[in-house]
Amino acid sequence: MTLPAFLDLPPRSVKPRSVGVTHVIDQGAGTAATADLLASAAGHIDIWKVGWGTAYVDSALSAKLALLEAHDVAACLGGTMLEIAWAQGAAEACLEWAGEVGFRLIEVSRGTVAMSMSEKRALIRRAARDFTVLAETGAKSPGERNAARHWPAECLSDLDAGARLVVTEGRQSGTVGTFDESGRVRPDVVEAVVAATGVERVIFEAPRASQQAWFVRRFGPDVNLGNVALADVLSVETLRLGLRSDTAAVVRREHQEAELA
Repeated sequence: MTLPAFLDLPPRSVKPRSVGVTHVIDQGAGTAATADLLASAAGHIDIWKVGWGTAYVDSALSAKLALLEAHDVAACLGGTMLEIAWAQGAAEACLEWAGEVGFRLIEVSRGTVAMSMSEKRALIRRAARDFTVLAETGAKSPGERNAARHWPAECLSDLDAGARLVVTEGRQSGTVGTFDESGRVRPDVVEAVVAATGVERVIFEAPRASQQAWFVRRFGPDVNLGNVALADVLSVETLRLGLRSDTAAVVRREHQEAELA
């Protein structure tokens, strides 16, 4: 189906994108659900993160990854699984397996197990030999806040170690890391990270529509958004394009009544 083109919309990058990335979180979707979503929305999805350890228990993982590859959507292994493997001395086995099954991206984080920044740097360097690395920064625990001044150093360290992009923690709840317990954006954290790395090097985890709209209003339609629910992909694209009241900035044209007569 040919999409319409009669509206005046803001410029939007197209795939393959280096900015304006939409990063989704897969909490265990089956192959039929994956195929259905890709049929309508593959052009709006850049990174598909297989969340937590679901990749380890999904017997249809190979079929899902093949679908993503066919639709030019990059598959990313979630950081929690790599953290657990690292803590058990199995990071090498995890990375080898991830490459064999078809992951192109790996998330490196330290929100589940105790890991120093130097250990995280070493893990990023190792993973970057075979994968594009997304490095996550920020606390996962509700109520645990990293002061804004602490974020830039870790983000810069991650990039220096070989990460392609940094990811600001928000989880699927949108109530930690970059956000307060009520889901409100912490602007001091956002601005500190952007000042250090540049907005184009950051994926902001933003699972809620109000959070996604905040980032679009602040940085424009080509801001990188992460942890988008699979069901919200098209909704996020409408936020980017001003096709939703949260981000619409419509100027009424004169004489439109005459044009419709």
